[in-house]
Amino acid sequence: MNTKPLAPTKALAIKVIYEAFIVLKENENEMVIKELLSKVEKRVELSDWAKNRYEKTGYIRWQSVLYFYSIDCIKAGYLIKKSGIWYLTPEGVAAIKLGPEKLLESATLAYKKWKQEQPLVDKKDDDEVESTIDKNENLLIFADIQEKAIEGLINYINTKNPYEFQDLVAALLRAMGYFTPFIAPKGKDGGVDIIAYKDPLGTSSPRIQVQIKHRESTASVQEVRQLMGLLQKEGDVGIFVSTGGFTADAKMAARSSHVHVELIDQNRFIDLWQTFYSKLSDQDKGLLPLRPIYFLGIEE
Repeated sequence: MNTKPLAPTKALAIKVIYEAFIVLKENENEMVIKELLSKVEKRVELSDWAKNRYEKTGYIRWQSVLYFYSIDCIKAGYLIKKSGIWYLTPEGVAAIKLGPEKLLESATLAYKKWKQEQPLVDKKDDDEVESTIDKNENLLIFADIQEKAIEGLINYINTKNPYEFQDLVAALLRAMGYFTPFIAPKGKDGGVDIIAYKDPLGTSSPRIQVQIKHRESTASVQEVRQLMGLLQKEGDVGIFVSTGGFTADAKMAARSSHVHVELIDQNRFIDLWQTFYSKLSDQDKGLLPLRPIYFLGIEE
């Protein structure tokens, strides 16, 4: 039985989508899109055709194809995108076992099913995918601007010294409804940089002890366990904020701990800052000011 040969764009999509899933899985199921693209490019054999730029948009073909078909994966429940970060869901991890072709096929079927329930949205024809990608400027422009925005925020945060970043974390907690009666002054802090309460006197749970590491290196399991050791009272909760992220052992220790320790890396901090920005005081907004940009709603 003869099978219809795959169109070049579909064949490319199969390769880059599958490799993106593998890379995400190897990086604990989440990654900033810029880093993800860099790793996929190094691991997939890409032809000159795949590396070419579309004449209309100027975007690289294989990256455009990855973005385009990632919509299918989102509709299938395999991927989540938020604030420039791609997350692989448990369903996405399981879908890797299907293999490259079956993975994309299952995602595309889920997308088509979703499309059938959206009568006002144009249907995506496989034979017209290439021209659709070239014309679909909104998807790539939005992703590009979003990536640059996140990169700008990261660079701005990195210019802050540890005490300035500590003030950012305290401001975020206040926006989330907490009181921050203690913010460590310069010098030794005994392992706690911020203490936060749900009420001014700290009489109700949770009572939060915050450890902050503003540096490039990852926070170690020993550092996370040090914070755990400080949570002695019932109702104590630990938050560890590390702009350099956390080692795998540190994450495992936090997940398996009998006390509640929440780990917040730089990407999650930025996401929380964006989420609660409207609740910040005008003075606190000035610590890391944001400006919203509005787009026509697009599929993502």
